[in-house]
Amino acid sequence: MPLQDNCFSYFKESIDSYALPESFTFPFYYEPHSLCVLAAKELQDYLTTQQEWQHNFGMTGNTETAIGKMFGVLLVQNQQNEIGYLSAFSGKLAGKNLLPNFVPPVFDLLAEDGFFIPRQCEINLINQQIIQLEKNPRLHELENLLQTETDASVLQLNVHREKIIAGRQQRKAQRHAAEIELSAADYLLLKEQLSKQSVKQKLQLRDLNTYWADRIQTTQASLDPLRSAISALKNQRKNLSNALQQQIFAQYQFLNIQGISKSLADIFQATQQLTPPAGAGECAAPKLLHYAFQKQMKPLAMAEFWWGVPPKSEIRKHQNFYSACLGKCQPILEHMLDGITLDENPLLSNPAHGKHIGIVYQDDVLLVINKPAEFLSVPGKNIQDSVYLRIKQSYPKATGPLIVHRLDMSTSGLMVIALNKVAHKELQKQFIQRTVKKRYVALLDGLLTAKKGIIDLPLRVDLDDRPRQLVCWTKPLSRRKTAHPLNLKCNLIACYMHNR
Repeated sequence: MPLQDNCFSYFKESIDSYALPESFTFPFYYEPHSLCVLAAKELQDYLTTQQEWQHNFGMTGNTETAIGKMFGVLLVQNQQNEIGYLSAFSGKLAGKNLLPNFVPPVFDLLAEDGFFIPRQCEINLINQQIIQLEKNPRLHELENLLQTETDASVLQLNVHREKIIAGRQQRKAQRHAAEIELSAADYLLLKEQLSKQSVKQKLQLRDLNTYWADRIQTTQASLDPLRSAISALKNQRKNLSNALQQQIFAQYQFLNIQGISKSLADIFQATQQLTPPAGAGECAAPKLLHYAFQKQMKPLAMAEFWWGVPPKSEIRKHQNFYSACLGKCQPILEHMLDGITLDENPLLSNPAHGKHIGIVYQDDVLLVINKPAEFLSVPGKNIQDSVYLRIKQSYPKATGPLIVHRLDMSTSGLMVIALNKVAHKELQKQFIQRTVKKRYVALLDGLLTAKKGIIDLPLRVDLDDRPRQLVCWTKPLSRRKTAHPLNLKCNLIACYMHNR
C-alpha cells in the first residue's frame, strides 16, 4: 500500500455531486472552481483553529506587526486516482519555510545545511564592518572639513572673480577718461599701470586657487583611505551578494508536466526583465504545481486567497480570491503550465461581441453615446473592438482623435465623442478644466454608516503586476511617473466605482 502524502488533503465532505473541471485554471484571470472554493474554506477553517504554530495575521491583537499572507489551494488527482488538494503559502509563514500540511518551497533558503545561511552571515558581517567604519568620528570630521573648505574656496574665488570684473570695468572707464584728459605720454604711463593691476589680480586668483587646492587636497588625502576601506567592503558585499543571488536563481528549478526543469535564471532570461524580481518563485502557485509534478499528481484547478490584514503597499481583502501576479509568476507559470490545457483566457475574448452602442445625442460636431458595460473605450493590447473602432467605422468622415475621455471597460455610461478636431480640442479643454460634471452609480458591498465620504489614496503602477495599479504609501508615484502621489478625492460612490 502506498505511503500517504502528508501534503495531500482529502475533502472532509463528499464531493460526489461536484463536477471536475474540464481544463486547468487560467491563473491570471479566473473565477475559482467550486471544488477550489471548498478546499479554500477547509484551509481557512484550519488556519482559524490550528495551534501548531503562531503567526500574527492581524485578526486579533496588535495590527502594527501583523503580516497578512496569500494562500493557495491546488485541486489534484493522485496516482491512486483520488481527488484531493494541496495547500501552500507565499513566502515564509511564522518565520518558517516548512510547516505541516503545506507543500515545501521549491528551494528552502532556510535549510540549516544549505549554503544560504552561511553566505548571508558572511554578508551580514561585512554590513556590520561597514556600519562601524561609517560611524568613525574621524570620517565625519574630515567630511565636514572637506565640505567647509570646498564651500569657502568657492566663496572666496567667486568674490575675487567679481573683484577682477569690477576692476576691469573700472580700468576701462579710466582709459576712456584718460584719452580725453591726459597727454599721450601720461596716457601710455596710465595704461601700463592699469595693465599691471590686471596682471596682479590674475596672479592673486592663481595663488588663491593654488592655496585652496592644496588645502582641499590635504584633507582629501586624509579622507580617501577611510572612504576607500568602506568602498572596498561595499564592493566585496556587492560581489558576494551577486554571486549568492545567482546561486539562488540556479537552485530554484521548476518542473512542468512534461518533466522539464528550468531555473529562475533560465526562465527570466527570455523576458524583458532578464533578472528575476525579488521573491520570484516564492508565491503559492509555483510551489503547488512543482510539488504536484514531483509527486506525479495531476493538477485540475487552483485558486489563491488573501488571509489577514492587507499589506501597506497594496489593497488586499481578507478571504478574497486573487489572480497570480504577472511580474513574478507569469514567466514561471508559463513554463510550468506548458502542455496543460487551460481555461480560455478571458482577456483574449471580445467582451463587446454582440453589444451595440446607443446614440443619445448627435449634431454636426459631437455625439453622446451610451457605452455598455464590458466594452472597451479604446482598442486594447489584444482586443481592437472598442468605442473608438465602432465610431470610426460608423463615421468614416469624422476627423481628429474622436475619443475625448474614457470609461473603464466594466463601467457603462455616457461618453462624449468629437467628430472633428476643433470640437475635440474644445471638449477636451472642458475636461481638463474640470467644468464637466460626472456622476457614478455603483452597487456597494457591505453597509455604509455615512452617505458621503472621501477616499484619498496614493496610487501607482504595480511594478510586479503591470498594468494593475496599487495603493502605495512607501513609494508613491502618479500615473505620470512624477514624485508625487496621485490623490483621488471624490464622492464615496464614485470612488468605489473607480477602484472596485
